Amino acid sequence: MKRYSPLLILAGTVIVIQLLTLITGKAFLLTQLTMSAYYVLVAAGLCMVMGYAGQISLGQAGFFAIGGYTTAFLTTIDFSGKTATAVYKILDSMGLLISKENLYGDTVIHISPWISLLAAVIIAAGTAYFLGVPVLRLKGHYLAMATMGFGIIIYRIVLGTPFLGEADGITNVPEFIIFPGVNVSGDFTSRVGNYYIAWLLVIVGMFLLLNLINSRVGRALRSLHGSEDAADSMGVDTARYKVNVFVIGAVFAAVAGFFMTHYNGGIGPSEAGVAKSVRYVAIVAVGGMANLWGSLVMGLVLNFLSLRGVFGHFDDAVFGVILVLMMMFMPEGFIRKSVFNDLKTVILRLLKKEPEKFKQGAEIND
Repeated sequence: MKRYSPLLILAGTVIVIQLLTLITGKAFLLTQLTMSAYYVLVAAGLCMVMGYAGQISLGQAGFFAIGGYTTAFLTTIDFSGKTATAVYKILDSMGLLISKENLYGDTVIHISPWISLLAAVIIAAGTAYFLGVPVLRLKGHYLAMATMGFGIIIYRIVLGTPFLGEADGITNVPEFIIFPGVNVSGDFTSRVGNYYIAWLLVIVGMFLLLNLINSRVGRALRSLHGSEDAADSMGVDTARYKVNVFVIGAVFAAVAGFFMTHYNGGIGPSEAGVAKSVRYVAIVAVGGMANLWGSLVMGLVLNFLSLRGVFGHFDDAVFGVILVLMMMFMPEGFIRKSVFNDLKTVILRLLKKEPEKFKQGAEIND
């Protein structure tokens, strides 16, 4: 039970924040907090890749875009004029189509977002697996360069493909109805509901990752991060574990991209940019390479400030500077146990030195 107490604290904090926005009349902040939750989900998955598998990935934005663009493309195909086609009949017989009226009163028939969610997860997982098998044999900056290359490929594909909207992206993505009365959309009347859905998704994700970390697989991952050669010599299948964790990180990013796309009602190529991947790496770096809670806290804080426009035109530059500073001075991250231990040691030393100074002064006076 002690393992899950932080999850209960997180759930309580989420509720308290929502109540505070209600009391202070600042419910508009829930929009940025909701979007921050989806970005936190990406950072949590990347924390597993970097902190436990010891791999540097600069392609998480690519997987985020795969999830977002998959659902955007599939759910914006209008089958209203294709009722005579075999594809329509098959999808309709399986109950995979949704019929609704648009703003102009016309009937629109599109694929259920549940199907696009499944497709997004499968495509992201498959891509991560086939990319990870050869790429994860690399180490250090070679691995970073390879994953960055993957991110650039995804960015150029979405930027230059007509049916993906090119530079304009895809808009008019329908709401995701989880069940009647609960949906993911940008409707202001559903602002509170969307806030709780987003953070419930984060809590579920953290629950799954914490269980993974505290399992036999988690112990193998920790040994892999400590020393890959030592873990390999002890019989740990390091190649398989690295690929599996890479797939997990990709799935988390794709799911976040899926929900964010339905929340915003669209997605653009900027979500697949390398700058976005650098942002996720910076968040994990400052939160602590193997610290899920640190990544969550810093992901919330930094993304919220960014979405509120605090950094202005220097938004990407700020995350780049944070990453450089962390790598130079705190490679293990800022939020880590050793930081508090170091502060405690310094304070104790100061407290111990003071009496010695006074004692030495008293001896001199005597």
